[in-house]
Amino acid sequence: MKRLMLVVCALLCVSTVFAAAKTSTKRNSSKAATKTAVTKGATTKKAAAKNAQPSKTAVAQPPKGYIGKIPYIGAIAVDADTGRVLFEDNADTPGYPASTLKLMTLLVVTDMIESGKVHTNDVCSVSARAYKTGGSQVYLDPKESFPLEDLLYALMIQSANDAAVAIAEHCAGSCEEFVALMNKRAEGLGMKNTRFQSVHGLPPNVKEGQRPDVSTARDMSILCRELCLHPSIFRYTSASYRQFRAGTKHPFDMRTHNPFLKDGTPGCDGFKTGFTATAGWSIAVTAKRGDRRVIVYVLGAGPWSAPAGRKNRDAKAREILNRAFATE
Repeated sequence: MKRLMLVVCALLCVSTVFAAAKTSTKRNSSKAATKTAVTKGATTKKAAAKNAQPSKTAVAQPPKGYIGKIPYIGAIAVDADTGRVLFEDNADTPGYPASTLKLMTLLVVTDMIESGKVHTNDVCSVSARAYKTGGSQVYLDPKESFPLEDLLYALMIQSANDAAVAIAEHCAGSCEEFVALMNKRAEGLGMKNTRFQSVHGLPPNVKEGQRPDVSTARDMSILCRELCLHPSIFRYTSASYRQFRAGTKHPFDMRTHNPFLKDGTPGCDGFKTGFTATAGWSIAVTAKRGDRRVIVYVLGAGPWSAPAGRKNRDAKAREILNRAFATE
């Protein structure tokens, strides 16, 4: 009988333990379910609140140091033969000319060609500095060498920064010496508000103490007028397409950035476009119709983002060009 009572007590204890465990499990499950429901509810509310807010479209902001303006920093139109100003708007306000300063690179080289110091068939080697130059380029390699003529086409059609460095080093020994020639030429032309710091117009490396190239719409129009006195330059500025490394296994198709050449604007045979993220959009354009040649320069057009900035620059330049030709 005692043994039977012990067995019954043991069974009762086990039953109590299981019952307690079952209750505890239910309690914990209930808590977990409640917690999950709360979390899920909070997440759902958060998502609902987020969805209830008006959608926000990310608007790209200009980078630090951007100086371009809408419609532009400055603009001018002049008669190429007489220098008469046909239109101007803030023409003496300084800005960064970007790649349009390659027109001075072209002028300095043209001076040297005409004086016999260099020749278009000169073979130019490619330095490590040229090879490492960024931005628009024809991907020069130190193992290569090219005729000066080919590099001049690359300079104007492709706006090749590496070509600009190779040209400068061949013609003056270094970029620094070539920049000195550019500034001397600018001073001689009366470009009073211009100071070149590079041969290509890329943004300066501030960490290395470099400064930006600076000019104005009026000064750049003076440069363009001088270029027009050297007819040989138009072979480069009027070219819309040309192959670089033609006849090799790796030809490079160069196509002009000049919208006036692309669309066949009547009489257009130059000059050059320019853009950097800090300078805005610039363009130098010329066209000859009948016995009149007009030069238009637009400096630092905005907004900075493409294609809006580029379209605004081109539209303003076209408007000014047509207005200039309509002026007697």
